[in-house]
Amino acid sequence: MIFDRNENKVVSVLLGAGSMGTAILRRVCAGTKILFGDISEKKLVEIKKEYQGYGYDVETQIVDANSKNSIEDFAKKAASLGDIKYYIHTAGASPNQASAEKIIKLDLIGSAYALDAFGKVIAKGGAGLLVSSQTGYMWPPLTPEEEIQIMTTPADNLAELPCLKKITNPGIAYIVSKKANYLQVQYAATHSWGQKGARINTISPGVIVTPLAFDEFNAAGEGYQKMIDATPAKRVGTPDEIGAAGAFLLSDAASYITGTDLLVDGGTIAALKNGKFKLTGLDD
Repeated sequence: MIFDRNENKVVSVLLGAGSMGTAILRRVCAGTKILFGDISEKKLVEIKKEYQGYGYDVETQIVDANSKNSIEDFAKKAASLGDIKYYIHTAGASPNQASAEKIIKLDLIGSAYALDAFGKVIAKGGAGLLVSSQTGYMWPPLTPEEEIQIMTTPADNLAELPCLKKITNPGIAYIVSKKANYLQVQYAATHSWGQKGARINTISPGVIVTPLAFDEFNAAGEGYQKMIDATPAKRVGTPDEIGAAGAFLLSDAASYITGTDLLVDGGTIAALKNGKFKLTGLDD
């Protein structure tokens, strides 16, 4: 049975097929061709079956989000399917899943590769969204000089920056990578993406419960509990709440918003800045 006879559909792309990314995608992808990218073939098979079951037109591609070549191939695949209207990027690793080196390579450098690759193929009027984290607002701050370096250094050379090479603590690597995400998006918004007539933003979720997040909770449950208890909202967030906020940033209602970050954290960072709780485990 043919569910959609429309031709020349615009394309919605998601790299990193997790709960928050799909929650955003579901709100914007109706009537588009969807391209999912992920490192896991099993996950891609499952998500293609699920979304075809909802009546969507779906393609998939295995993508190594650490690899410049793999990401560029993914961008070429997306462009071959039609005009790319939406690009959503969620690929990343948490501090309890990877080393500092791996986190910087995937969360920071890999994101830079994706911004570059999709900045070349995004359609005029298109919009992108990089899912970052509230941790980008946490200690330690980068100096103004280091922020400029991260913004302007080509992705291929980022690993050689002194401010990144010295990091050995996975927690610090994660914080710096998430700060770097919206620095890089600010730069992309005024250069490659802006020159294409497209918008790009970041969204920084707080403590959001997803199936994969339980690894983090099990590894650092006490710290997360203190954070949740200190948060004005007095609870965790849900993928659907990130979905609603992310869909707004991609929508025409946000057509004058680009190069910015939306913090969706229930007030966690406000609580941190006001001393209701303190970060631990970041001494080295």
